[in-house]
Amino acid sequence: MTRRLGLLAAVSAASAAVLMLSGCFSLTGPDGGGTTSTPTGEEVPAELKPYYEQVLTWVDCDNGMQCTTATAPMDWANPSPETDIELALVRQPATGSGQKLGSLFTNPGGPGASGYDFVYDSVDFAVSEDLQESFDIVGWDPRGVGRSAPVTCYDDAQLDEFIFGLPEAPRGTQAWIDEVTQASIDFGQACLEGTGELLQFIDTQSTVHDLDMLRAIVGDEKLNYLGYSYGSDIGSYYVENFPDKVGRLVVDGATDSSISVFEVGLTQTAGFQLALENYLAACPDLFDDCPFTGDKATDLATIRELYDRYDANPIPGADGRLMDAGVLDIAMSMALYSQESWGFLNDLFSEAMDGQTDTAFFLADYYYSRDVDGTYIDNSLEAFLAIYCVDYPVETDPAVLAEQERLLQEASPTTYRPSPPIGDTTCINWPFHYIGPGITELTGAGAPPILVVSTTGDPATPYEWGVALADQLESAQLITFNGEGHTAYGQGNECIVSTVDDYFLKGIVPTEDPDC
Repeated sequence: MTRRLGLLAAVSAASAAVLMLSGCFSLTGPDGGGTTSTPTGEEVPAELKPYYEQVLTWVDCDNGMQCTTATAPMDWANPSPETDIELALVRQPATGSGQKLGSLFTNPGGPGASGYDFVYDSVDFAVSEDLQESFDIVGWDPRGVGRSAPVTCYDDAQLDEFIFGLPEAPRGTQAWIDEVTQASIDFGQACLEGTGELLQFIDTQSTVHDLDMLRAIVGDEKLNYLGYSYGSDIGSYYVENFPDKVGRLVVDGATDSSISVFEVGLTQTAGFQLALENYLAACPDLFDDCPFTGDKATDLATIRELYDRYDANPIPGADGRLMDAGVLDIAMSMALYSQESWGFLNDLFSEAMDGQTDTAFFLADYYYSRDVDGTYIDNSLEAFLAIYCVDYPVETDPAVLAEQERLLQEASPTTYRPSPPIGDTTCINWPFHYIGPGITELTGAGAPPILVVSTTGDPATPYEWGVALADQLESAQLITFNGEGHTAYGQGNECIVSTVDDYFLKGIVPTEDPDC
């Protein structure tokens, strides 16, 4: 995920740029339905045996898919049947008639995106047909997400106000600070009331333990995994925590777990600035209707003027919501995720220059999973904030916050909106705080070879993160994609797809970066 807006941007100002191997396989009947899993039966502590030994019953759920539900402890450190949670899974059984290679788990990122929907609705995007022939493709909703013990905070109208509502007080005043702070407190309390004690255990480390349990109960001795964006966090921490259970594992759109949340936001801010400049450089040659001149300084100044105009004078869209610079920013960021979406940028900026809002709200709503009727089709935003606030320590030192504000403005003078250095008031006022391990480099000592895929023009998970992660993990091989957009495998580049598929299907690890 990337930037946030409206009250949501205001209450999260300090992090405004933070935006998704072989083994035994479960038995599948010839009709692909009504089958049960055969857990590995591996040794685990006695208190965890009921979880690792549970048998799943897969039932047909259309689209050639099978669905099931697993039980996990809410708190892995203190498992108790009284507080157990449920995790929703879906799989497409291997489609080929040849040798089956077990399960291949996949996660689309977020945090907060639905792995269940990822497989059920778009398995052809998630993995290639070759991998579908040999693997059962498994998606699941991590804890807190979608169908798996979801984080619940606000109804649709309240979410609209939280995301798109604008503070009444002038920006930067004490009254403004009081208003956005109260919005943070109200949101956190609503999440606690709607979700309960689980809100404390919605962190990535707990999800990694869930994934290891799921691996065992579907019957795989080793984990085969393809994680995108934040899904690379899940994969990287799995390598760190369970190196002896790693089979064939690929992370695409990799993140660097050794940096702070501010460094994440700072790098993303610079990444989106670079992606914007790349679009502006290409725009006049790519599009007959390009609204820009091709002169970088002039075009960046034009965009800055649009931001300033709509911050000073927001205009209503068709449904009455106001388009300010925050809406413009999230819409722009959404379109910069993929070069294929650059045409939307033409429409976005052309309309903004003429005082129109249609494309801005279309892109912003797509980002936030908001339907045309005003309903939110999932809880991805609420889950994102819940996971984010317990995954990272929060900064409160005024001097540090002031320096961070300066660095963010320096990283993106075109689009960054100055804010008082009050910190991330969402997480400062969250009911539960950081519970993860210390932020440090991961090594994955003892794990077999894995692949780290990173794209040179990726604004959301910048290339330098992939390079850093590949350097840190002892068994990792960097796979570079020279291109634009967020993540690489799903873009269909032949070099990337063949490299990843040969690794999963044949265990082939490149001796050097293929530099695709």
